[in-house]
Amino acid sequence: MTTIDALRREAIDALATAGVPAPEVDADLLIGHVLGLSRGAVQARALISAAVADDAAAAIRAAITRRAAREPLQHITGLAPFRSLELAVGPGVFTPRPETEFVVQFAIDALALVPSPGPLAVDLGSGSGAIALAMATEVPHSRVVAVEKSPDALPWTARNIERHGDGRVRLVEGDLADALPELDGLVDVVASNPPYIPVDAVPRDPEVRLFDPPAALYSGVDGLDAVRALSRTALRLLRPGGALVIEHGELQAADIAAILRGDGFTAVACHRDLLGRDRATTARA
Repeated sequence: MTTIDALRREAIDALATAGVPAPEVDADLLIGHVLGLSRGAVQARALISAAVADDAAAAIRAAITRRAAREPLQHITGLAPFRSLELAVGPGVFTPRPETEFVVQFAIDALALVPSPGPLAVDLGSGSGAIALAMATEVPHSRVVAVEKSPDALPWTARNIERHGDGRVRLVEGDLADALPELDGLVDVVASNPPYIPVDAVPRDPEVRLFDPPAALYSGVDGLDAVRALSRTALRLLRPGGALVIEHGELQAADIAAILRGDGFTAVACHRDLLGRDRATTARA
């Protein structure tokens, strides 16, 4: 029978050798996932060299081997934290990022300010449902529609909406380019984290390059094909004065602003994330 501290050292060494960022954090989280412990509890038990049963130790080593192969931590645990939520994720769906937690705040703020007993929001290209569910849970009097077209992502969207949506989120299978004609001119907020990577700009991180679905990453030669379609759809859906919120890459703000203004949006503004990178653009219909 081995101990938590020995397994923890073994895990940190393996993950560091594999180039995993923050190997100590991932080691603790993977051990905790197998043992049902928080990160703090893993560290506390490591201090007293608590024993680990052989079957649990084998499961921990298997998880560490997967992570050392750069499989995303969230695929191994099956969960991705997002604001106050824990979302189910895995192969076929884009793993929500901390950057999107920043972006969705603009949509939440806009939705909360709508002078209506039931403001309406749409999340175009919903993936895991992160944006839709954040809006629905943090503006609980709202109604939200999540649109997703990928047959691989849809089961994850549906699972998360069933778990967290509390009846306020409706899932629609469809393309963001022509979604929801029945809601034309009725929507208060449209939010989206569309694919925005140029097709020849392959991400460096193996977790992204090898495991995120290509349809959620790449969008034409300049990365903006989906944004162009999104702009036209959002303008059609939004009521006059309705808000659009888009996540994008740090070098795309000027091009996206030009697209939105060309389509007729006003009050176009770019917002920087906590690292000072252009990350979100907002506009009004």
